[in-house]
Amino acid sequence: MVRESRAPKSVFICKECGHESAKWMGFCPSPACSSSLPLVETKPLPEVSAKQAWNVGSAAPIQELAEVSHESHPRIGLSSEELNRVLGGGLVPGSVVLLAGEPGVGKSTLLLQIAQSVAAQNQKVLYVSGEESPQQLKIRSQRLRFPGEGVYLFSETDVDLVVNQLEESSPALGIVDSIQTLYSQDTASGPGSVAQVREAGLKLMRWSKQRHVPLLLAGHLTKDGSVAGPRVLEHMVDVVAYMESQEFSDYRIIRSSKNRFGSTSEIGVFEMTGQGLADVADPSQALLSQRYDQAVGTALVPVLEGSRPLLMEIQALTSPSQLPVPRRVANGVDHNRLLMLAAVASRRAGLELANQDIIVSVAGGFRVSEPAADLAIVLAIASSMRNRALDTGLAAMGEVGLSGEVRSVPQAQRRLAEVSRLGLSSCLLSENVADGLSVPPGMSLVPARTLRQAFRAVLGTGLTDRADGTAAVLPPSFDPE
Repeated sequence: MVRESRAPKSVFICKECGHESAKWMGFCPSPACSSSLPLVETKPLPEVSAKQAWNVGSAAPIQELAEVSHESHPRIGLSSEELNRVLGGGLVPGSVVLLAGEPGVGKSTLLLQIAQSVAAQNQKVLYVSGEESPQQLKIRSQRLRFPGEGVYLFSETDVDLVVNQLEESSPALGIVDSIQTLYSQDTASGPGSVAQVREAGLKLMRWSKQRHVPLLLAGHLTKDGSVAGPRVLEHMVDVVAYMESQEFSDYRIIRSSKNRFGSTSEIGVFEMTGQGLADVADPSQALLSQRYDQAVGTALVPVLEGSRPLLMEIQALTSPSQLPVPRRVANGVDHNRLLMLAAVASRRAGLELANQDIIVSVAGGFRVSEPAADLAIVLAIASSMRNRALDTGLAAMGEVGLSGEVRSVPQAQRRLAEVSRLGLSSCLLSENVADGLSVPPGMSLVPARTLRQAFRAVLGTGLTDRADGTAAVLPPSFDPE
């Protein structure tokens, strides 16, 4: 009696760590994973014999670390200095770069510009498109004023055919747009599923490492801002870069969250134009060019993004709240950090914020995460609260503690040099670091030990902060002075 072969049972996979479970358990049972996402049902991979599996050659022999050649392959430099900065100096042969972003942010435009840059060096580029036809790509290339020499198009979604075409073409750079459109016939689930994205990423990474050819993969984002597919995909690739933009803004920011060949804190700033993405060589100057002089509720802060100091504009707005619990809105800064700074300013510096709605935003669509912006955030809130603009030539940097003290920030000299380069005349900072700095010509330092001292130095005393024009008297409060 011949028994019918049963269909393979489903397995349940965690999208964060890739843990597989034979039955649905709600959330990931792995003790090393703290994901709050439910497990995803998928079909298990069928057993594939070694003859059926794609093979690029015999396995490499084992080597002693001391015998491994340290001769590095030269990086492939790109025409965009901003992109070279994010990648750590260019594309590394054999590296896999994942470029993720929201729909319409400009991922495909940037990938085609990268292909144009590599093709201009007499290098062959294979562009695999699973979303657009060759005619659509030609329309984009015409907008970029790029004829297309050296870039070969391949419209396919079968990852095995893609790998075979990469092997036959032997390009200097491979581009896949996007990883979520690829599928493998060895996996029963549809394209974009956890199993398909993991299998496609693994096959592409294996080919790239053995052939020492860099690969660029475009990735989609989910509604919570993470890369669609399993989190194991981000662990497999060498570089993960996010392309960000603010609504109705022409600026685009590329921020790396993982980079095995460079710093993970570098950012690249671009401007979307009719001819594609253009480098913004001096973001600080570009942001200050739109600044309104004598604006109430604004403060400047020099922040560090990798090796680059940037001068950011912090904007704040306070208004009487009609709600039992006043609102705190943060755009570009951490919301919990804003709650802490508002509490410190109210309790330690005497600002009456208990009945005020507070809105804080970073101009230009940038995001500030380091504590060096604490002092500028509090000053912007105080400026809006008292309806008094800060000095146009003033910048502020410092971390604010829970006792109301102003603490020093790292690499203050580099930040001060950026402030001086942009023509500002003074800088408010912690008195603990002011004594050891070399003051640039034409600049003056305003040291402060507490928030109260900072308010007196830049806002004075007896200023009005109420709509009826009555003087704001600072109530007695704890002061570490």
